[in-house]
Amino acid sequence: MTNDRHALIIANDRYADQGLKQLKAPAQDAAALAGVLHDPQIGDFDVDVLRNAPADAMRRRVQGFFNDRRRDDTLLLHFSCHGLKSESGELYFAASDTEPRLLDATAIPAQFVRGCMSRTRAGRTVLFLDCCYGGAFSRGSPSVRATGDVNVLESFTRDRPPGGRGWAVITASNSMEFAFEGDALAENSAPRPSVFTHAVVEGLATGEADLDADGEVSLDDLYDYVYEHVQEQNPNQTPSKTVEMQGELQLAHSRRGRIKIAALPSPPSLLAAVNSDNAFTRQGAVLELRSRLQNESLPLAEGARQALEDVARNDIRQIADEACRALRDIRLAPSPDLLDFGLVPKGSPLQERSVSMNGPPLARHCVAQPAQSWLRVEPTANGFTVRVDTTAEGHLSGDIALKGVADEAVVHVEAVVGPSLDTQPPDTTDTQPPDTTAGPANGTVHDPDTVVVAPSDPHEDDTSAPTSGVRPPDDNRADPDRTGPHGKSTEQGSGGQDRTEETQESDPAQTTGRTPLAARRPAALAGAALALAATAVVTVILGIRAVVVAALDRGGDGPTGNVEDNIHEQGALPLLTVAVITAAVALVAGALARHDLERRRERHASSAANGTRSMTSVAKGLAVPALVLAVLTLVAYLITAPHW
Repeated sequence: MTNDRHALIIANDRYADQGLKQLKAPAQDAAALAGVLHDPQIGDFDVDVLRNAPADAMRRRVQGFFNDRRRDDTLLLHFSCHGLKSESGELYFAASDTEPRLLDATAIPAQFVRGCMSRTRAGRTVLFLDCCYGGAFSRGSPSVRATGDVNVLESFTRDRPPGGRGWAVITASNSMEFAFEGDALAENSAPRPSVFTHAVVEGLATGEADLDADGEVSLDDLYDYVYEHVQEQNPNQTPSKTVEMQGELQLAHSRRGRIKIAALPSPPSLLAAVNSDNAFTRQGAVLELRSRLQNESLPLAEGARQALEDVARNDIRQIADEACRALRDIRLAPSPDLLDFGLVPKGSPLQERSVSMNGPPLARHCVAQPAQSWLRVEPTANGFTVRVDTTAEGHLSGDIALKGVADEAVVHVEAVVGPSLDTQPPDTTDTQPPDTTAGPANGTVHDPDTVVVAPSDPHEDDTSAPTSGVRPPDDNRADPDRTGPHGKSTEQGSGGQDRTEETQESDPAQTTGRTPLAARRPAALAGAALALAATAVVTVILGIRAVVVAALDRGGDGPTGNVEDNIHEQGALPLLTVAVITAAVALVAGALARHDLERRRERHASSAANGTRSMTSVAKGLAVPALVLAVLTLVAYLITAPHW
C-alpha cells in the first residue's frame, strides 16, 4: 500500500429526524467503493470509512483527513448521504443527528468542506458527491422543504486552491435533479447501490473506465464513463464535474488487460514501396513487412503489423490477401487450449498445468485474464501456468481470456473437486495454498487475476530474470513491450518449464484426470471414418478384380457361357456391395466428426483438432473414389449382364 494516496468514505443511511427519509444505498456504496479503492491492484488507496456518524464526529474526521498532509499526497473524499439546502440557498450534508431546522448546528456545511480542501497541503484532492439535493425527503414532511435548487458546483468553485494545488469535484447530479437509488426513490425496494456510485465501482473494478486503454484510469476517463453509464440507466440524472488541476490525475490502475506497444515506424524507403504505383513493388514491400513481423523487437514488429493492416484494408485483392496471410502468422496460438484437471481432492494444493504460446514474439505477447476467481495464472518463459483452487467442491468450468495486440483467444479449463482423500484434518502448514496475492521479496505486488505473458528476451542474462515475472517500473527502461496493464514492466525468466508431467508424477490425484467424452468423440469418429474408408478401398479393389476375372472366364466359355454364373462364382457382387456401404458410412462418420468439432470448438485442443481434421480429410479422399468406382462397376454390370 502506498503512503501518499488516502480516501475517506462517509456514508449515512439512518437519520434520527423523521423528516429525512432513510436511504438504502449508502451502506452498499461504502463497502463496494472501499473495496476497489483499497485494492492494491486497482486504487491502491489507504481507505477509511465513516458510517452513520453525528455531525460533530463528521467534522472532526473531515478536518483530520485534510490536516497534516504533504505535497505528494492525493486525497479522495466521498459523500453518500442527503444533501440539504438552507433558506439562504447554501448546501449542507446531512449527518445521522441532523435537524433540518438547525442545519448550522447539526449538519456539515459545504463551505466547511471547501475550506478544509483549500487549506490542505495535499497536492491533489478529489471530492465525490452522491447526494440528493432537495428531493430525497419524505413527501409531505413539515420539517423539510424541498423547494428551490442549490447549485452544487458553485459551492466549491468560489475559492481557487492556493499554491498551485489541484482539486476536482464530481457530483451524481446537477442542481435541479435527484440522485437516484436504483431506478426509483422507493420505500420498500431492496438495498442496492446508487446509480452513480455503482458506475464508479464498476468502472474501476472491471477497468472499463480506462477509455483510452493506457493501463490507467484517469479522472477524465472515470467521469466520462460514469456520465454515459448514469445517463443510460437514468436519463433524468446528469453527473457534473469541475476541475482546477494541472496535469492528469490517475485514479486507479486498469484491469482490462489490453496490450499496447509503441510501434516503431517502418523505414521511409519501405513505406514508399508500400505506397508505390507499381503492384509488384507493393507486393515486395508486403514480403519485407512479413519478415519484420517476425522480429524479436516488439516495437519493430508492431510497426510492421500496423502497416500490413493498412495494406489489407486498402490495396487490391491479390496484395491485400498476401497481407492477410502475413497477419495470420501472429494470431494467438495457445497449446493446449483445453485443460482438463480431472478429479482432484478438495483442499489439496493448487493443481497446476502449463500452456505454451506459439508463434513469433508478437504472437506470444499477450495478457491472460481468468474469468473465474478459482483460476490462477502465472507467467513463464514460454507461456503461463494455470492453477486451480480446490477449496470448494463441485464441477469447475471456466475460461482464461488471452488478449494480444490484434487478436484474442480463450483457454478453457475443466476440473472436478471431490471429497478429500485424507480422513485426517489437513495440515495447514503443508497444504495451505500459496498466497498468490503476495509479491516477491522486493516488495512488488503481483496481480493473481491478470498477467502479462511476454516473450523471453534472448539478449537477457538468464540469471537476472525475476522468477515472479513482474517487477516495478524503471524510468530508465522505456521498452514498451514490457509494459503491463498497470504500468509495470514484466520479464519472463528462461528457467520456466512445462511442469505438467512433473506435477502428474508428484501428485497421484492428478493421474485420475481423463479427457472428457465430448473431447474424445470427434477423434473417435474420425478414426472410425478413416478405417472404414480404407476398408472400402480394399474391398472395391477386390470387387473390381473379381469382375475382371469373371469377364475373362466368360470369354473363354464361348457361346454357352453365362456372365452371371461367373460373377457369382468370383463373389464380385458382395464385395462391391460392402464397398458401397463402408464408403458411405465412412463419409457419414467423417461429417459427424467435423460437425462435432466445429460445434464444440472451445472444448478441443488445437493439436487434437488439427489431427481430427487431417483424418477426416484422408478418409474423405479414400471413401469418395471407392464409392464412385463401386457404384459405376455395379451399374455397368446391371446394364451389360443381359447381353453376355
